[in-house]
Amino acid sequence: MNNKSLHREILRLSVPSILAGITVPLVGMVDTAVAGHLGGDTAAQIGAISVGSMVLTLLYWTFGFLRTGTGGLTAQAFGREDPAEAGRIFLRGTGLALLAALAAIAFQWPFFKGVMLLTDATPEVKELAERYFFIRIWAAPATMTLMTLRGWFVGMQNSIDSMWLDLIINAVNIGASILLAFGVGSWTGLGFAGIPLGTVIAQYCGLAFGLIVLRRKYDRSVFSLLGRDDLAGLLHDGNLGRFFKMNLDLLGRSIFFILIYIGFTMIAAGYGDLMLAASSIMMQLLMFFSYFTDGFAYAGEALAGRFIGARDGVVLRQSVRQVFLWSAGISVLFIGLYAVAGLPAVRLLTSDESVVAAARLFLPWLLLMPPLGCAAFTWDGIYMGATATRSFRDSMGLAALAFYAVWYIGKWLLHPEGATAIHLLFAAYYAHLILRTIWLTVRYRHDVLGRLA
Repeated sequence: MNNKSLHREILRLSVPSILAGITVPLVGMVDTAVAGHLGGDTAAQIGAISVGSMVLTLLYWTFGFLRTGTGGLTAQAFGREDPAEAGRIFLRGTGLALLAALAAIAFQWPFFKGVMLLTDATPEVKELAERYFFIRIWAAPATMTLMTLRGWFVGMQNSIDSMWLDLIINAVNIGASILLAFGVGSWTGLGFAGIPLGTVIAQYCGLAFGLIVLRRKYDRSVFSLLGRDDLAGLLHDGNLGRFFKMNLDLLGRSIFFILIYIGFTMIAAGYGDLMLAASSIMMQLLMFFSYFTDGFAYAGEALAGRFIGARDGVVLRQSVRQVFLWSAGISVLFIGLYAVAGLPAVRLLTSDESVVAAARLFLPWLLLMPPLGCAAFTWDGIYMGATATRSFRDSMGLAALAFYAVWYIGKWLLHPEGATAIHLLFAAYYAHLILRTIWLTVRYRHDVLGRLA
């Protein structure tokens, strides 16, 4: 494959993911904006969405291996031209997803209450976050199955249906949350409860679409190749041990990931509803960049897995270099975007001037996200495609250590309060990105290229 063809392939895989990815943070922004315009205690409502989402993130990121593990293994099966194994990978992942969802629903109450014991939020925020969580948890079967489905589409190099899946989910989410919260005509809506209910409806709509795609596009080419012996042997074939070992590594990585992102919200919550609301808005704006660069990370995942499966080291190296070039270009674009549109974006998310004024203090941090986040997010995709899960896990463990070391050492030295504490919190967040990048860069030759040996 020549350079021109490879560039086209990267764009074919990444552009649909970017288009779909744009809508992902928009959902969070719309939820925040709806809460910010419902009236009442705006800071508490925005903070409650942040805390409620944090608890759900803690739950779902724990099972993030359903997507990451499925994507890498499927891409390698695709590269080996083994559609039957790709079908078996999907069925294993889906079965595990449904078991995880049933467990989440069964243990929803102790799980939420246990996390709340560690969260230093105000009683108003906790009460609203509880309402948010106990509605959204009923989307768990759809959400976890969709994790497997997204990963499988990436592995099958199918960026178009993955894009439509996310677009449908996010469009329904935005429309349903606004309609249910504010109402229409003489119906005044459900208020705050309409926000999570819109998300539940959207997840099941997305699942229905995904199942239709599987039936129409892959029934003959993949699933019809599986006989009764294949289905009976899913739990007994030689690949099961590798599947669970890899997923244990990814589970460990998810736990470290959670410790960072949940820790960020929990620490911010300890400095009052205003600082929590401002830092939550800032984190949403920071993550907006990640959804763009994740498009190229997904391309890196699909191509790395594909060419490792095909045992083509030359094109694998070319793919990595070119994916990084495209990702770096996006980071340059976003530095300018954040510089120009940072404050208008904050005002779009809330009309509360006290929250706007607080968030304004932290806008310079936006400019650091593109250069520091670019390599970390891109490496993530490449390592997922290579199924180099041990280093993937270790990088996040070291990153979590860096995050908490910067926070607690800084807190001990500076005794920060209010906005100063949130500045320190952002410094800790960026420290974790830097360490992730360093570790994955150092390990690339051994852990990614070494998969060809």
